[in-house]
Amino acid sequence: MAVDYTVIVVYLVGMLAMGWWGMRRARSKSEFLVAGRRLGPAMYSGTMAAIVLGGASTIGGVGLGYQYGLSGAWMVFTIGLGLLALSVFFSARIARLKVYTVSEMLDLRYGGRAGVISGVVMWAYTLMLAVTSTIAYATIFDVLFDMNRTVAIVLGGSIVVAYSTLGGMWSITLTDMVQFVVKTIGVLLLLLPIAVVKAGGFSEMKAKLPTEYFDPLGIGGETIFTYVLIYTFGMLIGQDIWQRVFTARSDRTAKWGGTVAGTYCLAYALAGAVIGTAARVLYPKLGSPDDAFATIVKDELPVGVRGLVLAAALAAVMSTSSGALIACATVANNDIWSRLRGRTVSGDHDEVRGNRAFILIMGVGVICTAIALNNVVEALTVAYNLLVGGLLVPILGGLLWRRGTAQGALASVVVGGLAVIGLMAGYGILANEPVYYGLLSSLVAYVAVSLATPATDTAVLEAWRERLAGREIPEPVPAAR
Repeated sequence: MAVDYTVIVVYLVGMLAMGWWGMRRARSKSEFLVAGRRLGPAMYSGTMAAIVLGGASTIGGVGLGYQYGLSGAWMVFTIGLGLLALSVFFSARIARLKVYTVSEMLDLRYGGRAGVISGVVMWAYTLMLAVTSTIAYATIFDVLFDMNRTVAIVLGGSIVVAYSTLGGMWSITLTDMVQFVVKTIGVLLLLLPIAVVKAGGFSEMKAKLPTEYFDPLGIGGETIFTYVLIYTFGMLIGQDIWQRVFTARSDRTAKWGGTVAGTYCLAYALAGAVIGTAARVLYPKLGSPDDAFATIVKDELPVGVRGLVLAAALAAVMSTSSGALIACATVANNDIWSRLRGRTVSGDHDEVRGNRAFILIMGVGVICTAIALNNVVEALTVAYNLLVGGLLVPILGGLLWRRGTAQGALASVVVGGLAVIGLMAGYGILANEPVYYGLLSSLVAYVAVSLATPATDTAVLEAWRERLAGREIPEPVPAAR
């Protein structure tokens, strides 16, 4: 394992070096939070694919393939569909807004009265997303070094917090590009063909497994529908995803670069399912489907290649973790803390220093929470249920329905969020009903309250249309308090 260890250590040191280099470029709020809005198509596509394809998509995607066969691709496939929908239909308009957070978009659209409440919901989502990614370090470092769970979480989390705090979005962008390349080589070009060959090829896999393993809908229609609600719609409104859209150099870059990234996600989804199916042939009696990725890597890959593929898994986790962390810190500082204080900072230097401090604080909180929690799936489900149930309707309503009002948006966030929490307590966290009924109650509240209250002021709507068209000042005015 000495060669494999060397590969991993070189990779981790490289991530820290990228963070140090990024610190030299992050000298303003725009540079620190959205990479100066200067990313071109290639870098934008790579970093967008990196953030959406995390540990759940890699380790979890292979696990679903192990459990359900090719239909196990649906979870990651719906993530790709969501990214495609965002890129084709919404990303150009989002990029032209020139904001930093989803809550700022809501303030612009509705007149400055939705920020704090929507910020709290978005903060909870990004926090839990960062926590689930951080928990995944324990699995990878256990395979690598037979390391204690807590030590593994602290080690992996500290590296991500370090380079994210140093250079903000520039450091994260640079590391994500490296991680994108490592994932492509490790998972698509190495692990996928090796796993299929070790399993005897597709003909042997079909001969040894039940026919339902090769049924595209074998995972079940209700499960697929739930994935669409949670992940496809979640991709449309998550702060972690929008913050990457804000980094695009132009609305054209956001549209076409995101389309390339979404297409890449579809290929990645199929690759994970095929790898998991091959693992089922090789190891038919694993204790847990999520062990499939680590087992096939550890037992079937040659020295050196094994280290690179494990680095790919680490890259997948780190890219999502760092993206969720900076999103969590941005929301906490810009949408909650600064609004509650009723103050704005005095300049770019103070902006960078304040956001850097929040990344460090949120990072420590994420690591501590990850140590305390054990169930990754439950934490991720809570995150996406809150996001979709509380924020999907007011965000898409603001983009698509002129009659929506600030009161309707606030009612939608509160009713949808509380409904999801109550239904998770009643039906269970992993049940489908919370997101179904929570989303429905959010929609009813939004439409009913919007129609029952005066229409949004025409001056606000005119300013909104100007911003959507890219004809407004380059940075948003402070939100109303």
